[in-house]
Amino acid sequence: MPEPTPGYSSDDVMVLIGPSMGVPAALHSLGFDPQAVLSEGGFDIGIFDQPDNLIAFSARGRLLAHCVRKTKCPYFGLLVGEQSGLDSLGLVGLLAQHSPDVRTAINNLIHYFHLVTHGAMISLEEGNGIAILSYHVNQIGSTANDQVGAGAVAVMLNLVRDLCGPVWQPREAWFMFQQPINTAPYRKFFQTHLQFNADQNAIVFLSSWLNRPVKEAHPKLYELVQQQIDSLEAPQGNNFTEQVREVLRAAILSGNCKADRVAALFSMHPRTLHRRLKSSGVGYQELVDAVSYSIAEQLLTDTDLAVNQIAINLHYADARSFIRAFQRWTGTTPARWRAQQKHQDEITGQTL
Repeated sequence: MPEPTPGYSSDDVMVLIGPSMGVPAALHSLGFDPQAVLSEGGFDIGIFDQPDNLIAFSARGRLLAHCVRKTKCPYFGLLVGEQSGLDSLGLVGLLAQHSPDVRTAINNLIHYFHLVTHGAMISLEEGNGIAILSYHVNQIGSTANDQVGAGAVAVMLNLVRDLCGPVWQPREAWFMFQQPINTAPYRKFFQTHLQFNADQNAIVFLSSWLNRPVKEAHPKLYELVQQQIDSLEAPQGNNFTEQVREVLRAAILSGNCKADRVAALFSMHPRTLHRRLKSSGVGYQELVDAVSYSIAEQLLTDTDLAVNQIAINLHYADARSFIRAFQRWTGTTPARWRAQQKHQDEITGQTL
């Protein structure tokens, strides 16, 4: 079988442990000894001492999967996410907390989220009075995507509530995985309409909230935190190809992935976009294919959406066009690929 177009996948991608700081507390709430459970899975409980400690993106997925197996709690990721908000995001969260208004705060979270993780991104869409704050995993073949996704949506709810105040309520919560047998824990926490099998993990709310000032924001502290973040950004020099890849995920799902539209997001001419990507050894269409494949893979793995619905979500002209593209990436059809994945998962589950 030929290799698919390469995606954004690396065991070396590191993330802040902050958004997962609730793991020990979640284990304790379920009646388990956190240190014993973590040690059994090969994890040091000391990583949870500071929210800015780092863990590999892939290791975080394995950690959540291990906790689910040990506790037999299918919504463990949700329990972890429920306990995290702005204070779990380090300097980036602090910058948002002292931003002048909610829109600026969320845009700061989006712009600097690579300081929290390179393995995922968040995006904001607005239209018809509605705002959609989404969380996207950029890595192909990630583990426990349902747990990560559930936790991420819970964290996003807490982030927006931290910014808007306790009276804020979401209109909907979207989850990029199949509906669990027991939805009660989700209904209890989100208290809004739940949509499973969605094409993204997201919180939906009225866009009018974006214009609200952030209460207790301190302009001077905002300035100081901005300076600190700028000093972190300078040596990091976030790779341009990675930036484009991150933007593309949201652009593909919204149907706005033409080169001129993406180039405009970087305030550059499309020719400049193509030239800069070429200098990094990758073409624009190659990158679009890689990101499209990663989204298709996640939808096929984590949801039970029909192939034609996935084609619609990825804005293909029809299901046949999507199937041809998928065969070009993998050498097989989406239906066969999904069946193979389920078979492999069953074998893996039997050996654990």
